[in-house]
Amino acid sequence: MTMAMPLFPILFLLYLASSVASSDLRPGFYSKTCPQAELIVRDVMKKALVREPRSVASVMRFQFHDCLVNGCDASMLLDDTPTMLGEKLALSNINSLRSFEVVDEVKEALEKACPGVVSCADIIIMASRDAVALTGGPDWEVRLGRLDSLTASQEDSNNIMPSPRANASSLLDLFQQFNLSVKDLVALSGSHSIGQGRCFSIMFRLYNQSGTGRPDPAIDPIYREELDKLCPLDVDQNVTGNLDSTPQVFDNQYFKDLVAGRGFLNSDQTLSTFPQTREFVRLFSRHQSEFFKAFEEGMLKLGDLQSGRPGEVRTNCRVVNGRPAHLLLESQHKMENNNKSI
Repeated sequence: MTMAMPLFPILFLLYLASSVASSDLRPGFYSKTCPQAELIVRDVMKKALVREPRSVASVMRFQFHDCLVNGCDASMLLDDTPTMLGEKLALSNINSLRSFEVVDEVKEALEKACPGVVSCADIIIMASRDAVALTGGPDWEVRLGRLDSLTASQEDSNNIMPSPRANASSLLDLFQQFNLSVKDLVALSGSHSIGQGRCFSIMFRLYNQSGTGRPDPAIDPIYREELDKLCPLDVDQNVTGNLDSTPQVFDNQYFKDLVAGRGFLNSDQTLSTFPQTREFVRLFSRHQSEFFKAFEEGMLKLGDLQSGRPGEVRTNCRVVNGRPAHLLLESQHKMENNNKSI
């Protein structure tokens, strides 16, 4: 059994690779090979929003969970195999990430229109943008041209992804390893403007913050009463609560709630008390346009993270295509050459 690389070398190598590989990404990557790609993705996302509003918030978070672990390569979509433990059951993902079927629907529609052209990694980027735009947030031009990974690593996900218990200091340390700024951290945390979180993620805040046997003093008392009713000690910890008070609308209410001590997750509320982050929380609470601009910039920077490893365009986002490695490399070069000639 091989030893896992320590966290910081992994992050350093990913940063070096991303500084080169991200230059190959560009808007309109599929303009000739699959000109309807972005329209197809948005159409499926619109249907998912009507069917279950929470599902688009779940899909939007895929970009964060995918890109921080060995770059934006759709590794998190791979199912486990007898020889590979994937990322779906990693500590930060199990019983948390959901709505994988929405990506399956997008992929199926794209394969019908343009077989073997659009990568699952790019689907995550487009669908995340659409989730924001369709719920009232900003809309932006995405850079495309990623390949899908040939493997996934539960261990890497466990080593990298933060816990809901994380504080602002540890989140800042993580984001800095990816050349993401304090402003990026606060803005991207605003993804919790839509969606829900589980009682599991806040039980310690309500009943044993920092091992004190008491609730987190940063929680507004009235809000704490609401959370106590939602998540009593004997609750099924998969019960969910709203991440902010407008959970189906992408807006700056999330930041207003943090200022008022009504953040659902510890990793959210701590942003309003930590000196380096609280000024951005206050800024975004007052000026939604500033939040939208910073969020767009942060998502683009996050989407540029690449590992530089060989890849493919999967026909099914849950499994690799299963071709010999030398054909995968040829496929990668062919994809690059075809799009450079466009």
